[in-house]
Amino acid sequence: MDDDASPTELDPKKGSKARPRSFSAFQDLDDSALLRIDQIVGNPKANPPIPALVPVGRSTWWTGVKTGRFPKPIKLGARTTVWRKSDILVLLKSEGL
Repeated sequence: MDDDASPTELDPKKGSKARPRSFSAFQDLDDSALLRIDQIVGNPKANPPIPALVPVGRSTWWTGVKTGRFPKPIKLGARTTVWRKSDILVLLKSEGL
């Protein structure tokens, strides 16, 4: 991918859309967008690294989902879980993040 390519441009090597790299890219997503867990809690091992929107670990995130602190997920398949962007925005505002 070119250095000046946008964060949502197709990656010719992977054939998939790149993940948003910053909060401004997150804000540019459509309000009906669905986010995977790495896009919410980040993944420093990804290439390129994905910064966290919510500064908690994966296990803390799942505990918060179970207790109701964090939004309820949507299951798209046996191994695919997503959250609505609008639910994450409400969380960020309520937590002051």
